[in-house]
Amino acid sequence: MLALTAITGTAQQAAAVTLKEPTVEERLADLEAYVNNGARVTTDKQAGKVTGPGPGHNAWMMTSAALVLFMTLPGLALFYGGLVRRKNMLSVIAQCFGIAGLVTILWVLFGYSAVFAGGSPYLGSLSKFAFLKDVTSAPNTDYAAWVSQNVYAMYQMMFAIITPALIIGAVAERMKFSAILAFVVLWMVVVYFPLAHMIWGVDGLMNGVWNGDAKIRAIDFAGGTVVHMSSGWSALILCIILGKRKGHEKINMAPHSMTLCAIGTGMLWVGWYGFNAGSAGAADGVAASAFMTTTIAAAVASLVWPVIEWILRGKPSVLGFCSGAVAGLVMITPAAGFVSAKSAFIIGIIAGVVPYLACAYLKPLLKYDDALDTFGVHAVGGTIGAILTGIFASSDVNPNLLTANAYAAKNGLDKLVANGGLVAEQFKAVGITLVLSIVGTVVIAFIVKAVIGLRPSEEAETQGLDLAEHGEEAYHS
Repeated sequence: MLALTAITGTAQQAAAVTLKEPTVEERLADLEAYVNNGARVTTDKQAGKVTGPGPGHNAWMMTSAALVLFMTLPGLALFYGGLVRRKNMLSVIAQCFGIAGLVTILWVLFGYSAVFAGGSPYLGSLSKFAFLKDVTSAPNTDYAAWVSQNVYAMYQMMFAIITPALIIGAVAERMKFSAILAFVVLWMVVVYFPLAHMIWGVDGLMNGVWNGDAKIRAIDFAGGTVVHMSSGWSALILCIILGKRKGHEKINMAPHSMTLCAIGTGMLWVGWYGFNAGSAGAADGVAASAFMTTTIAAAVASLVWPVIEWILRGKPSVLGFCSGAVAGLVMITPAAGFVSAKSAFIIGIIAGVVPYLACAYLKPLLKYDDALDTFGVHAVGGTIGAILTGIFASSDVNPNLLTANAYAAKNGLDKLVANGGLVAEQFKAVGITLVLSIVGTVVIAFIVKAVIGLRPSEEAETQGLDLAEHGEEAYHS
């Protein structure tokens, strides 16, 4: 009995040591870390309970998640919906909603785990966070010290939703709804999940800032490669395999409502603040910088594009304002939290010029039917943006380029990596993204084509996908 009492007393003493309350100094240090979005000082064991999130950072990330969903529903749905013919308006909306539901299911089952659990440099664990197991309100400090992991998981899910939804712009008006859903399932597994893990995963192959052992020291703040390049290049390949719309270049296929397109553009622009500034993972100085650069690039490009039209074609179009704004948002995305206002201004000018040339001249030259210019804006803009990020990224804007890149510090590459020396690394990331997106899309498209077919019947395409596939009409007048 005496021995048992001694053992019990020892265990209680050990527990008391383990669960000791943090000191005043530790609490103040934690408060300072919270304000500056720094690493925590106290631990779960010190506090004797699960360490909670920081309310301000959490609030911003929940807001950002809602803003990114707002980009797809209703932003992208109205942007793309206004650009198609009226008989296909509802088909675009159905595709956006269908993808949102489908990707959510994949994300909960294994997608979040595949991207954000540790595993290999190429793909995370499929089981660690399966069904969002252990994804609680406690932060996952691999990604954010002060944000609940369940909030972070939902925020990243919104990125996963909008990425395949961008693809439908290239194949609008001529791909079966069932084929789109089947394609998206396979594309997320083969292309998006591995690519997102390689760029953003804690042990990702190309996570150049946060994985000190990354073999490719690339940076992508909010998805230039992961979102825009992957969807844009996949869209080009898919629209080529699918073939041109019935009557392409023979009948009028002008947008049925530029008003809806303009409204959708405004929604995309507003939502993009969650997309870019939210990618800081906190309401901190980096988020503020990303908010500023996003605004500058979008505004500059939204004017440059129609001014070029004005010079070359005599009139600045509303479509030009809309396309320019989106191109500016796309091109600044990988750079938003890494570059200065001046660099964002330059990126905005380039975004207004190069994607315009791709849409106005490259597409007619090569004669592919990218219905809503997904390739010209997202693939071209995302690719150039990824490369420009390597040129303009500055540690003066984002000190993480110096302090978090263990590989760079270990090898004496701090200045090279942080101030313009990342171009070679960015080209490597661009190359891997191209190969994965193009090869993956070719294989997936031909599998879907062989199993269920890609296109509706000619009769259905002529009638319009709204009635043929959904039994509804957008307008009854």
